[in-house]
Amino acid sequence: VPLVESGGGLVQPGGSLRLSCQASGPGSDAMGWASKEPEQGIEWVSGIYSNGSTYYVDSVKGRFTISRDNAKNMLSMQMNSLKPEDTGVYYCQSGAFWGQGTQVNVSS
Repeated sequence: VPLVESGGGLVQPGGSLRLSCQASGPGSDAMGWASKEPEQGIEWVSGIYSNGSTYYVDSVKGRFTISRDNAKNMLSMQMNSLKPEDTGVYYCQSGAFWGQGTQVNVSS
């Protein structure tokens, strides 16, 4: 199920972005977002199951919200109160499939 992310960009600290991931077919039971910051490995940021249960890494709790629209095969993540340490490439994941990544830069 090819995945295509969108919504990244440059934003000032405290700003917001909304990432979207369009799947070409139905998503897996578990879908999520991971990020890769410069000079670091990939880190899971958030996840959501088909029953609606969610997961967030501690550093984004209260700031990021993951959601999925199964009818549209779409995964999204609303990112608020962005910090410079949120900078990185964000990847959408669905089962064994990964998107190509979208760059998020948080800088003044």
